[in-house]
Amino acid sequence: MDQTDFKILGLMQKNADLSVAEIAEQVNLSVTPCWRRIQKLREDGIIERNAVVLNPQALGLNLTVFVSIRTSQHNAKWTQSLVSAVMALPNVVEFHRMAGDVDYLLKVVVEDMAAYDRFYRRLIAMVDLLDVSASFSMEVIKSTMELPLGVE
Repeated sequence: MDQTDFKILGLMQKNADLSVAEIAEQVNLSVTPCWRRIQKLREDGIIERNAVVLNPQALGLNLTVFVSIRTSQHNAKWTQSLVSAVMALPNVVEFHRMAGDVDYLLKVVVEDMAAYDRFYRRLIAMVDLLDVSASFSMEVIKSTMELPLGVE
């Protein structure tokens, strides 16, 4: 990858709706070489997919909750049951296995506190957990899917 590839990625991260012609113009390439670079970035797995970023509040999803999970079980069978349970819960938008005091961290978006309570009850009914705690986001200060590319 060279600086042109990084510039292409930066442009696409900011606006996936840009046409190849618009990207090519901004990185000083003609359309065909630019298209080839984008295809290669896809083939190499650097570009995983294009996505639309939705506004949660506009959809009535007004509460973001970070759910910390601790467990006393660290075996493959239990882990698979947790993964299956979490994957079946559409309100979970991120799911991380952690190092440190917390074993797993979920980012959950719901309408309100009552919806979170329903989510919580469903989660604990699906899998045996040692401890579940929640932190509620008061304000989103920064939220991005853009990765730092080292290109200004």
